[in-house]
Amino acid sequence: MPKNLLLALITLLSVNAARAQYPDSFDTKYYPHDLFAPLFYPTGETITRSADGSPNTGYWQNRADYKIAASLNDLTHEISGSVTIAYKNNSPHSLPFLWLQLDQNLFNKESRGQAKLPVEGRSRYGDAASPFNGGYTIKSVKLNDMAADFLITDTRMQVRLKDAIKPGGDAVTIKIEFSFILPEYGADRCGIQPTAKGNIYTVAQWFPRMCVYDDVLGWNTQPYLGASEFYLEYGNFDVSITASASHIVVSSGELQNPAEVLTPLQQQRLDNAKQSDKTVSIRTEKEVGDAAFERKEKTLTWHFTINNARDVAWAASKSFIWDAAKINLPEGKKALAMSVYPAESKGKLAWGRSTEYIKGSIENYSRRWFVYPYPVATNVASNVGGMEYPGIVFCGLNSQEDALFSVTDHEFGHTWFPMIVGSNERKFGWMDEGFNTFINSIADDDFNNGEYKNLNNTMDVMAPYIFNPYSEQIMKTPDALRESNISTALYFKPGYGLQLLRDQIVGAKRFDYAFRLYIQRWAYKHPTPWDFFKTMDNATGEDLTWFWKAWFMENYRLDQSILSVGYADNNPANGALVTIANLDQMAMPVILEYETADGKKETLRLPVEIWNNTASFKVKLPTKQKLTKVVIDPEKVFPDMNFTNNTWPGK
Repeated sequence: MPKNLLLALITLLSVNAARAQYPDSFDTKYYPHDLFAPLFYPTGETITRSADGSPNTGYWQNRADYKIAASLNDLTHEISGSVTIAYKNNSPHSLPFLWLQLDQNLFNKESRGQAKLPVEGRSRYGDAASPFNGGYTIKSVKLNDMAADFLITDTRMQVRLKDAIKPGGDAVTIKIEFSFILPEYGADRCGIQPTAKGNIYTVAQWFPRMCVYDDVLGWNTQPYLGASEFYLEYGNFDVSITASASHIVVSSGELQNPAEVLTPLQQQRLDNAKQSDKTVSIRTEKEVGDAAFERKEKTLTWHFTINNARDVAWAASKSFIWDAAKINLPEGKKALAMSVYPAESKGKLAWGRSTEYIKGSIENYSRRWFVYPYPVATNVASNVGGMEYPGIVFCGLNSQEDALFSVTDHEFGHTWFPMIVGSNERKFGWMDEGFNTFINSIADDDFNNGEYKNLNNTMDVMAPYIFNPYSEQIMKTPDALRESNISTALYFKPGYGLQLLRDQIVGAKRFDYAFRLYIQRWAYKHPTPWDFFKTMDNATGEDLTWFWKAWFMENYRLDQSILSVGYADNNPANGALVTIANLDQMAMPVILEYETADGKKETLRLPVEIWNNTASFKVKLPTKQKLTKVVIDPEKVFPDMNFTNNTWPGK
């Protein structure tokens, strides 16, 4: 027999032998080796990333510090200014060119993002029927005070260097003068909200920012298309915003010149708020628009700083009511919660409780996971439904009660993901949205003794939604997902997956320890999905690669089933025998509840390893009584696609 024919025959016999383990009495899509294959991780340890998921001794990260001066023209809606970037190359490589992000160019009618908008129907990011005509006007670009050689392509700018930046700490300074017209609705990131007493300007992704150069891809130059958010270097920010004196301006970071922009009364109230657990009014509704409560200058320049951050955003309006309260952090540290909103949003059922929500959210996450790192946390009412930046978030001005709590808690939850743990949102949106959705699910129970406790639907309702026929796997870039799948694939599914790990697979104590460790390891750094997976594997002591594969990498479905129920030697006194099956590609632990003729109800838990090498499993129940009922997953916590085959109602 020819050698190649012999090998083919051996392979065929091996495959048939493997699949022959499954009984002929039921159909299954499950094949254990697809799920439990040993070669899951694409790489082992490198000089920058350890095998256990931590940064290795050779880990490096570049740095960008920003000094920005800008002004708002509230007649033309133009924002103009300059940004000076001190960029430091800590990598082991020479850099002959630099890349920057120009996100406002999304709103140029010729942008790639605009080209993607639907001809029919509405996208969250705009629509083809009303194309934007904005984007940057770049007035000058200088490198170390000399005119720079640069090229703009869509939402990116390349600066080509005469002399490469040397590795190991060499630095350059880039200065860019720019202007743009703020769009009325900028892809739910920025915009202009009219109110009775003046427009609210929410300004974000507004200045040229450095792209990340990392040890994974080198330059990360994915264009900004709307759905994917951002991936940025860390640094210190010094920001000055000039606006009409009638405006209140709030920004990422802490106000450095209150005496120059606030009235003495506002300064006193602000100082009082820093010491108060109750919300203190800084500018009341009656004072809005009253010249007696405003500075007399024509314009004012507000100066803010924030350190070790990856971005800055701000807002300004004549219409702002302003209140604040103290945030109590671990080890006696303090921060300040602030809310600004128009009269249309006032009230104890609405934004009158915003500062209370901020305070509760940040105090909770600081206790559970990692201490809030910034001096101020500001919530801005606007036409942006919900968007996060370091120390400041934008939320819908019409949100009330549980909706306002939820969006406030969610957007400030992003402080931890991705502001502290700096993942690449352009590629892995689930690493911020999904992680944040997970910590939000616990916060719902924590706030005010469960005032807004989230009563989650059981999986008989949610599994068909998560795994609908048009669903997609989590491990896709946001821009590659159908827009209708973004909420599921980036938010709910990864968030619920972490709940499953915590509550049903490894337990809260092991999970919380590992999750906190991941945050500590990668605070102000750039983790990949593999760093997260490996940290959780190592810190929980579990090989969870089967879970990562089924839940995150693939779009596998679960269908657990009871095949048969009987007794050893047909005698209940010898013990009950239950045969269960795995009918689809995903596997999970099994929760088996059974009732006996004497009225007792017991639960048996089986680990996922029962599915290592088989699609069916026979279990002997520890009872000598006749069974009256057997149920798989009675509380419906696992995402089973068919709960109708989970019950045996004994005859």
